[in-house]
Amino acid sequence: MLFEKPKITLSMVVKNESDRYLGIMLADCRQYIHQAVIIDDGSTDHTVDVIKESLEGIPLTLIENPTSSFANEILLRKQQWNETIATSPEWIISLDADEIFEERFKRDLPALVQQDSFDVIYFRLYDMWSETHYREDHIWKAHHMFRPFLIRYKPNIEYKWKETPQHCGRFPETILQFPYTCAYARLKHYGCAKREDRIAKYERCMKLDPDGKYGWMDQYKSFLDENPNLVSWIEQE
Repeated sequence: MLFEKPKITLSMVVKNESDRYLGIMLADCRQYIHQAVIIDDGSTDHTVDVIKESLEGIPLTLIENPTSSFANEILLRKQQWNETIATSPEWIISLDADEIFEERFKRDLPALVQQDSFDVIYFRLYDMWSETHYREDHIWKAHHMFRPFLIRYKPNIEYKWKETPQHCGRFPETILQFPYTCAYARLKHYGCAKREDRIAKYERCMKLDPDGKYGWMDQYKSFLDENPNLVSWIEQE
């Protein structure tokens, strides 16, 4: 554990992640979190077992949905939020099971959460297309922008959401009004690092959003690109 105060709560939604990056991701998280709130959204594999084993000794709120709610993501995100704030968090970090910060994050984290000026910390997310390379082109350029992943929870505020069934955001839209800062540490997203995962993502997007109403059809189709532009990942000192 990097420090005792303030308390950092990991908030997650997972489904069928036992054979992917979940164990590695949670092993990294347990070095800096104080508790975890995880919604298992109808897994049919050993995801729950991996969670319990990886976070043994860390306070854990684990909710097991009998069936998946992801087809209506807003309901799932609201459930995640409500279960998380019920634990009286100080800082909330919202990550997916295939997202891992580079090592610099753990060095920078104490200063980020022990300051009093900012309530939201923004990071750049890199879409890894292999274990060693990320994709960069006119479609895949999320890392050109900073996005909120770590927030200070402020009770007694009415939090409002983007009310869409897909792409509703991990946090209520209200947090976009909070004072924020951008951090140097980068977040690696391994959701597309394997070809079989890219194919699965394409098929899921086409099933949940066949008209591209809530997302970007060109991006959905790009999961199947055979020769995308890839850039070597280099860890920051």
